[in-house]
Amino acid sequence: MTGRNPREVNRAATPLELLFDLSFVVALGVAADQFAYLVAARHFGEGLLGFAFAMLAICWAWINFSWFSSAYDTDDWFYRLATMVQMVGVIVLALGLPALFHSLDEGAHVDSRVVVAGYVVMRVALITQWLRVSAQDPVRRLTSLTYAGWVGLAQVGWVVLSIIDLALVPTVALAAVLFIVEFTGPVIAERRIGGTPWHPLHIAERYGLFAIIALGEGVFGTVTTVSAIVQRQSWSAESIIIIIAGMGLTFGMWWTYFLLPSGTLLAHRRGKRFVWGYGHILVYTSIAAMGAGLHVAAYVIEGETALGTLGAILAVSIPVAIYSIALFALYYYLLEEWDPLHVVLLIGAILVLVIAAGLAVAGASLGLCLIIVTLSPAVVVVGFETAGHRHQAAALGRLEAPDTAS
Repeated sequence: MTGRNPREVNRAATPLELLFDLSFVVALGVAADQFAYLVAARHFGEGLLGFAFAMLAICWAWINFSWFSSAYDTDDWFYRLATMVQMVGVIVLALGLPALFHSLDEGAHVDSRVVVAGYVVMRVALITQWLRVSAQDPVRRLTSLTYAGWVGLAQVGWVVLSIIDLALVPTVALAAVLFIVEFTGPVIAERRIGGTPWHPLHIAERYGLFAIIALGEGVFGTVTTVSAIVQRQSWSAESIIIIIAGMGLTFGMWWTYFLLPSGTLLAHRRGKRFVWGYGHILVYTSIAAMGAGLHVAAYVIEGETALGTLGAILAVSIPVAIYSIALFALYYYLLEEWDPLHVVLLIGAILVLVIAAGLAVAGASLGLCLIIVTLSPAVVVVGFETAGHRHQAAALGRLEAPDTAS
């Protein structure tokens, strides 16, 4: 456990990392399903709060493992068993999400006990791994002990919070403090203590793979929506339109995500890893929320909610808007160059979503409005493929020019 080479050529995700990612499919699906149910019931505040907590917990568990594995993936028997234990913890976390959402909906004590129990399982394995690093990598002993200490400190806080009976407001306040503790630990370990040998191209690939996992919820949401139509009305033009819209939207979001050359930019600007890495929590949350929005559309079709077409379109388009804004923000943060074309593309993508909402208000069908929403990421894709790719190539050339000259 002396660390991987951060400049290793052709470093790629391992089969074990891919297997680990699959354990999060259930957690993302449960979180999106619970969120959609509360939105359909018009319990917006409870749904948003539960979904925010769930996605922070899910994403942070994945981030903890992924950055560790980028630096210390030995792939020996101990590492594999520790990874399996963390996968068990993810499943336990997923099983605790319904109780968490239900407690928020009922206004009772926030029931995070099972979610926290899942974290305890994961953290036992993770802390053990960091202690193993401290014993086998003397150069980074202080860094690994710092990670282990902050992880353990935060976990003790979560256990206490899950046990004590507090009202909602102080519970949320203490949870916010604990998340700050969680996010602070890696910053101290990496910037003030010495850091770990993480691989920029590898970590960028890992983040992209998890985006694909999250986008799978959009595919599932499409299936759920169409199944509702077929069961009630058999196959129709609207069901076919929704298949096209749902898959087109998922595909468009996938395409726009991989327009960002994260690996190349991180290789040149390793110091920007925290904002980029933490900012992806918003990206993943918006992707999962889009899938939940398609679930809401299914509730509308089945007549199980009073939201109507406008509510369903807003449930899909708001996450898509947040996703687009977050991606452009991360792009500018890493590249550090202003491009007016990108502003035009972002405004165009948001404008398409506004048009879809306007058509819903005017009485257009749900299928037609979803087709319009699908055009939002298409605006960015078309703009990049026609002109934006040349702008990006020029910007990357300027970024790499100093290295070439030296």
